Formats: sequence, C-alpha cells, structure tokens
Amino acid sequence: MIPLVPAYGEASLADLSASLLAALNLGGSNPLGIAPADRVLLFLVDGLGAQLLRAHPEAAPFLSSRPGQVLTAGFPATTVTSLSTLGTGLTPGEHGMLGYQLAVPGAGHLFNCLRWTVPGEGEPADPLEWQPAATVFERASRAGVAVSYVGPSYFEGTGFNQAVYRGVRFVGADEVDDRIEGVRRALAEPRAHVTVYYGDLDATGHMVGWGTPEWLEQLSRVDRMAERLAETLPPGSAMYVTADHGMVNAAERIDADTVPGLRDGVALLGGEARARHVYAEPGAAGDVLATWRSMLAGTAWVASREEAVASGWFGPRVRDEWLPRIGDVIAVPYLDAVITASAAEPLESSFTGYHGSLTPAEQYVPMLEVSTR
Repeated sequence: MIPLVPAYGEASLADLSASLLAALNLGGSNPLGIAPADRVLLFLVDGLGAQLLRAHPEAAPFLSSRPGQVLTAGFPATTVTSLSTLGTGLTPGEHGMLGYQLAVPGAGHLFNCLRWTVPGEGEPADPLEWQPAATVFERASRAGVAVSYVGPSYFEGTGFNQAVYRGVRFVGADEVDDRIEGVRRALAEPRAHVTVYYGDLDATGHMVGWGTPEWLEQLSRVDRMAERLAETLPPGSAMYVTADHGMVNAAERIDADTVPGLRDGVALLGGEARARHVYAEPGAAGDVLATWRSMLAGTAWVASREEAVASGWFGPRVRDEWLPRIGDVIAVPYLDAVITASAAEPLESSFTGYHGSLTPAEQYVPMLEVSTR
C-alpha cells in the first residue's frame, strides 16, 4: 500500500479555510473556487469521513443528495490537527499542532494537545506560545465580519480553543435545538462566518465502531441537523458540511506495552493508535527505527522524522521550531491495525473505532454545499 499524502494547496482542509475567507471578499487564494457569499456557515461533524457517508446514504438522505467534493484532512487525520488547520488556514507543518500527544521539546514528557494537559501535575503550555499563528477568525473579525463558534459549553475557555479559535464569539450550546438557534442568531448579521460543531458521531464510532446501529443512528441525527441548519440560511448565504477525519474499525491490535521489543530505546510514545510519534532515547533513534520497521512490516508505514517531513506528510514545509515535536520515528498503521498502549492509555486502547492514518477511509472528508445565493 502507498500512503495517501494529503492534497495540501489543492484540496485540503487548509484550502477550505482560505476559500471561505475569499468567498467573504477578504482576499487571498480560493483554491476550491467557492462563490461569493454574505454569510458562510461551516457545519463541522467530527468523524464524518467521506467514505463512511458514501457507504450509508440511506441513513443520511439529505447529505447524500448535496453537491460537493472530497477533501483530504491532513496528517495526522485527527481532531487536534484538523481543527487547527481549519482554524489557521495553515498546514500542520506550519501551525505545529502535529498530533494528539506530542513531546514537549526538552521537557521529557508528553503534552495532550486536545485536553490541554500534561502527565501528573505539570503545567500545560501557553496556548499563544504553543500555537502562535493568527487564526482565520481573527482575520475575518478585523475585516468587520461577525465571527461565531457554536458548540458544547464546556469547550469555552479551554486551552485548545484559545489556541485554535481565537477571534470568535463563543456560543455555548449543548443541545441540537440550542445550536440551531445559536446559528440562526449568528446568521442574522449582514456579514457572518459561523462554525457549528457536532461531536457525537465520532464519540460513538470510537466506542462501538462506525457502521454499527448506534453509529447509524448518530449519522441520521447529523443528517436531520444539517437539513434544519439549511433552513436557517438567509438569502445570500452558503453552508458547507465537512469533517476533521474519517475512521476505521480495529481488527488487529499491537500493544506497545506488552509486545517485547517495541519499548526498547523508546523514551516517550506519543501520537495515537493510528499515527504514532515515537521519541527515542538519546542515540537510539536508528535502532528504534530498525526495530519498528521490522516488527511492523506489512502492518504500518514506518518512517524517520526526516523521511516523513521530506515526503510531505505534514505539508510542503515544517517550521524548524516544530521539528522536535515530531517523533524520531513515525509509525502509521494501514489495513485495520492499531498500535495501542494498554498501560499508558487504557481508555484509548479499549476503543473500537480509530483514526489518524494516511488511508482514504481516514483522510477523505466531504465538503458538501447548501446555498441560498
């Protein structure tokens, strides 16, 4: 198998953000060719992979009937990285949010970029230092566009939101009805950029797997929500439905905490089960790379940091200051395999559905359009 390198600069989530700004007449490139609009609404459905949606049109008749195209999420195909890409309009190599768990250079511990926590009682990073790039929301707000984010109340004020959603007016809404009402009010502005988030599809997929009855019920809820959101659009508006990644169900589990040899020479095991950042002890990077390549042959793409960067996995360029955040070794399972860590990550190791890799099921996300222009 060959890794699906994201189509940065052509058809990626970063290109969607740039094109939405261009549609609002804020200048810049418009690689997706989005037509001008007074208001844009981005419905972000966590875990709604394009292939997953295509496999079950009966559960989502409204979404399945909408025109659009397929984008690539970026690497790794995970919420932290994709939402940072959407929030900044930059590739992962530019914004530096390169995975779920990353080593803090020189600190000797991991940092969970989504939960914004460190092991034990360590101090989490300053959001403005860990992700210093200006957001697309700040740019739109400075240009006089009313920028709103409608999502779960507990997201407000988190370190992750401060890093990625700077510049938005946060609208806490925990129920679907409240989110739709929040969107309706936000779209009443003469010029608006609104994002509304739904996360239960992804959560259900993690726990019981995509394609299960529970997951299909969530997909139907997403479809009904999308149809109701479309009804809120004033004239001259456009809604785009997209996702941060797709998902696969695990069929093979490789436990790095129990398989002999996989922890040899490893100082920290970061990333997640479908996109591992492996940080080697001093002087051990070459041995770790050789061991992981040998033991995961036929199961995962295993590359050195330099190889992954040169292959464009994180984008055309990785800023020098972000390079130490990347593992000395990157292990990216394909097929339906996952690399768990049962002792260090008991909850994540119990999941059924996973994402992060460079496969079509995880990389391809929809970009579906509803317009009242």
